[in-house]
Parts: sequence; C-alpha cells; structure tokens
Amino acid sequence: MDTLLQEHDDALIEYPDCDGNPMSDNTLQFHWIVLIKENLETQFADDPNVFIAGDLLWYPVKGQPKVRAAPDAMAIFGRPKGYRGSYMQWVEGGIAPKAVFEILSPNNSREEMDRKFDFYEKHGVDEYYLFDPETNDLHGWTRRGGRLEKIANMNGWISPALGIRFELDANGLTIFHPDGTPFTSHLEEAREKHQVKQDLAIAEYERKRAEEQRSQAEQERKRAEAEAAAAVKLAAEQAAEIARLREQLKLQQPKT
Repeated sequence: MDTLLQEHDDALIEYPDCDGNPMSDNTLQFHWIVLIKENLETQFADDPNVFIAGDLLWYPVKGQPKVRAAPDAMAIFGRPKGYRGSYMQWVEGGIAPKAVFEILSPNNSREEMDRKFDFYEKHGVDEYYLFDPETNDLHGWTRRGGRLEKIANMNGWISPALGIRFELDANGLTIFHPDGTPFTSHLEEAREKHQVKQDLAIAEYERKRAEEQRSQAEQERKRAEAEAAAAVKLAAEQAAEIARLREQLKLQQPKT
C-alpha cells in the first residue's frame, strides 16, 4: 500500500523543462556556450552513447524537483543521443554527467557559483570547467577520492574524459579536439567552406586557363608546322618548275 501511495505521489511531481532563467546574459557568453556544446556534439557524433546538452535542466534525485542545475554544457557517457526536455538521472540509469562547463557572465555571483560547485561535487560530476570570457580566466576541477580537486595549471591541460586540450595565450582561450583541430563556430566553418570554394573556383579557372593556353600553343605549333611544310612544298615545286623550264629552254635552243 505504501509503495502504491509513493508511486502515486511520484507521478504527481512535476519536473519543469525550464527554470525561467535565460540561457545567457550577453552575446559573448552565448558564443562560448554554443561553441563548446556544438563542438562536443561534432566530436562525439559517431558515438551513439555520448549525449551532449546545453542549458538542459538536470534532476539528480527522484522526488526532489528543486534539486536541479542547468550546466551551460555537459557531456554524459553511456546514454543515447536524442531529445530530452530535461535530464532526470533516475530515468537515465543513474548516470551523472561526466563533464560540465560553466561560462561566467557579469550577473553570476560568487555565491551562485559556489552553490553550483557544491552541486556538481555532490552529484557525481567527474570534470568541471569554469571559464570567464571577459578576463580569460579558466579553472578546472577533477574528481579524486570522491571530491572535486582543482587542476593546478589549465594551460595545456587535456581532459581525461573528453580528450580535448585547453590552451591559453594573449589572444585568449583556444580549445582543441583530440586530433589537434581547434573548436570553431558555425560562422567560422561557413567562412572556411566559402574560402575553400573560392580557392577551388580559382584553381579551376587557372586550370582551364592553362589548358586553353596549352591548346592555343598547340594550335599555333600545328599551324606553324603546316605553314613550314607548305613553304617547303612550294619551294620544291618552284625548284622543279625552274628545272623544267631550263630543260625546255635547252631543247629550244638551235643546235650548232
């Protein structure tokens, strides 16, 4: 009876798909959220059991809808891709996100970020990365002995779970895929594809132009050869005619 009542009560609990907060507070924060989320999706596109999400509410505890967080980006291993209104961990085999990312905005308070850190540490995140695009400050933590411990130096750090590398220099943060290619936005990819198309079009134009020049040169060579052959033939015919006329002249001269 108690079990039936509990199941009835659980069925009445709502787990909203939205917490009412905006995905980002400004375009810079939005750029980084989308950049990380979409590049991770691309990296794991061929792995059916890696689920990547951005700004998706994560409920780690059944029956406690107020216990939730919406990481800016997260990677979950061992779960299939597909649509979700939220990530309810007990429905997903009890699997917590492997890695989460937070991108700071001016509206994030220290208290809020401390609460997020405690949440991620308590509920099983193995890697947590926090980036401030305004100052280019990057921090990271990995799980050791049941707790998230800070990574001493993030410059050159390679994520054990994701295989991505973080590089910091005067130009800011660059994240690299395991194959060494940098994370790029759709706009950058579109520009690169457009440039490649332009380069291919120019190369094709130059190839056709060179082919036309070779064809023209070949035609000129054949015409010159034909003219030379015609000149040789004409000269031979003229020489033969002269020889014939001389012979005819000899025959017409009176004998002495």
